[in-house]
Amino acid sequence: MSKCPWALASEMEEHYHDTQWGVPVHDERLLFEMLILEGAQAGLSWSTVLKKREGYRQAFDNFDVHKVASYSEQKQLELQNNPEIIRNKLKIRSAVTNAQAFIAIQEQYGSFDTHIWSFVNGKPIINTWQTMQQVPANTPESDAMSKSLKKAGFKFVGTTICYAYMQAVGMVNDHLVTCPRYNVFYA
Repeated sequence: MSKCPWALASEMEEHYHDTQWGVPVHDERLLFEMLILEGAQAGLSWSTVLKKREGYRQAFDNFDVHKVASYSEQKQLELQNNPEIIRNKLKIRSAVTNAQAFIAIQEQYGSFDTHIWSFVNGKPIINTWQTMQQVPANTPESDAMSKSLKKAGFKFVGTTICYAYMQAVGMVNDHLVTCPRYNVFYA
């Protein structure tokens, strides 16, 4: 059995693949963290984001959604000067906007988890990809998620970002069938 090829690019990516990617997540804080990190990845490599993950946790109060939602303009300007994160003004601003929208979703649906997992009927979609070339960049589910999140006021939630999010939080199992992690959570 061989791991998903992308996981072999670095020790950091392999560790992420082996311990987190594709594991079903229902924790609100972690769902928020991954939403912000996936949005931060737009136009960049996932390894760039992984390298800055600890910096993000420190800079964004360990992704406490209520704290992030209340960030002032001054705090956002400070974040733009923080070399430990991706210092893109729009991505920083979107983290605050997304925190506010995240809280609104929690209030409307009881939890963000309830809403986000509704796009896969509450359980992971188990794919059977043989090669990385078969893995899509988006699906009807990620299209619907993107449309819903945009309507709710979220930013950096295009369908490709939503699909990467679905992969990261285990809403879809996109480990190749030859990967030792394929059956870990879905057997």
